[in-house]
Amino acid sequence: MAEDNSYESMLCVKPEVHVYKIPPRASNRGYRAADWKLDEPAWSGRLKISAKGKIAYIKLEDKNTGELFAQAPVEQYPGCVVESVTDSSRYFVIRIEDGNGRHAFIGLGFADRGDSFDFNVALQDHFKWVKQEGELAKQEASESTAPKLDLSFKEGQTIKISIGQNIKKKEAGAKPRPTGVGLLPPPPGAKVGGVIPPPVGEQTVSAVPTNSASLLDFGSPGPAAPPSSDVWGDFTSAGSNSSKDAVKTGWVQFS
Repeated sequence: MAEDNSYESMLCVKPEVHVYKIPPRASNRGYRAADWKLDEPAWSGRLKISAKGKIAYIKLEDKNTGELFAQAPVEQYPGCVVESVTDSSRYFVIRIEDGNGRHAFIGLGFADRGDSFDFNVALQDHFKWVKQEGELAKQEASESTAPKLDLSFKEGQTIKISIGQNIKKKEAGAKPRPTGVGLLPPPPGAKVGGVIPPPVGEQTVSAVPTNSASLLDFGSPGPAAPPSSDVWGDFTSAGSNSSKDAVKTGWVQFS
């Protein structure tokens, strides 16, 4: 992406800030706002943060006329151009430049804690965007230098696609699904009606006796049956025996 250095975007505007003269830093532990004369600011005015390309500019202007008091170009944040103090979140130390190569460090303070938070977030968001743009540029450069995959057909190269045959094979190999839902198939060897035929070679035995006709035919005279074939003999003997047993046991026999 080509950068347009002529375009300047506004990142943050705060109507009131204070500038302080700061003493030289006595140690490497950082600056302390308590060492400044906070009740006697050296200058008060308006703050603007603008961006032009990758560089952010902190501008201190007069509230009424808009005249530029000081400017601090920021190329990296956090960095040496903007530093937080160690004892407060409303005060910072910035390095201003006059455009001729000279620079100085001044104290910058906000009356409200929310204004100092917006100042900090505006710088963080801008340089986060700068980092993302740099990563995208590196990715595009690596993709342009990498060899591209050639998927084109070579001269005389052909391919064969058999769409219809595959469909026919799938249809032939598909098994029909059972129409019933939730029913188990019958066991092997059973018929659909549920009756299992008898094994081959066995004959069924009829439950009806062969002499049933003689039991039902009382009027027709027939040939005398042999003594061993008396139909009522078993019942008579059983009745006589039962009567004797009844007399012995004291039961009354009814005739």
